[in-house]
Amino acid sequence: MRDTQTVVSIIIPVFNAEPTLLVCLESLKAQSYQYLELLFINDCSVDKSAELIRSFAEKWQNDKYIQVKLLEHEQNMGVAAARNTGLDQATGTYIYYVDADDSIETDAIEMAVQCALKNDADIVGFNWFLTFSNNKRRMNQSTFNTAWEAISLMLCGRMRWNLWLFLTKRSLYENNNIRFIPGNNMGEDLMVSIKLFSRAQRVIYLDKALYHYRQSNTQSLTKTYSAQHISQVTENVKEVELFLRNSKFENKIGDLFFYLKLNIKLPLLMSQKTLNYSCWVNWFPEANEFVLKNKSLPLRTRILQWLAVHKQYWALKLYNLLVFRIIYGVLYK
Repeated sequence: MRDTQTVVSIIIPVFNAEPTLLVCLESLKAQSYQYLELLFINDCSVDKSAELIRSFAEKWQNDKYIQVKLLEHEQNMGVAAARNTGLDQATGTYIYYVDADDSIETDAIEMAVQCALKNDADIVGFNWFLTFSNNKRRMNQSTFNTAWEAISLMLCGRMRWNLWLFLTKRSLYENNNIRFIPGNNMGEDLMVSIKLFSRAQRVIYLDKALYHYRQSNTQSLTKTYSAQHISQVTENVKEVELFLRNSKFENKIGDLFFYLKLNIKLPLLMSQKTLNYSCWVNWFPEANEFVLKNKSLPLRTRILQWLAVHKQYWALKLYNLLVFRIIYGVLYK
């Protein structure tokens, strides 16, 4: 039976995920779609993550539809290498990713597969929930009908590139030798998503929220980038630029790379730290003159970037105090 069905390989990197892993496992167990290959990559966890996965796998060892595999790294290699390990071992028609601290709707895989098969799609994209302990908010992607439309929306900041928002044919990875860059664990979704869409013939947008992106508190909405993180993101952005400059979309790019660089470093402005603002100014400085030109972004975002360029840091601190500590603190506590 399994050989004649459409199998989905779900790749779940795991590193010290014990506090949240059970929620993830329960959502996978509850899937209405049965033909699953669950690939857990234990990246040298020192907690009980591997034990939980083994216990989970034992319950499915005699199931003729669902296969559970625990793949172990001998040393900690990071999420990029973990996903590569999953890709190398995957056998399904489609690839999907779930993070070990997140979960998916019960019918997530079934709906995505049905949409893919009905439309003969290489990639199916959908929406998600920003989920807190006592609340959640539906987050919608921009509608896209073609691969270039999706790419341009990502570059200008109107569409997220997280791989858990896309069900993708495994053949796109294998036929085009698409893999993550080991060690570059920030911005890796951007790099791979752009490459996948660049090679896709047919893509489809499914207007359903299927993924729960978990936030433990409102403070986790803000981002802290270390020098190492910035270096990794920079390398992935460079890879994207090099790839697209040599692709069939070369003549369509225009100013979109400058918009991408502004979008990539925007999280640095979502804090109250002057050091982050200063880092923003000096990271991809060639993009700073484009802060008011990307009309795809909300006006408030462009104003924040303009304030950063002109070093009006007091205004940025005030904005973040009002938005993250007061407004979001009330809405998502």
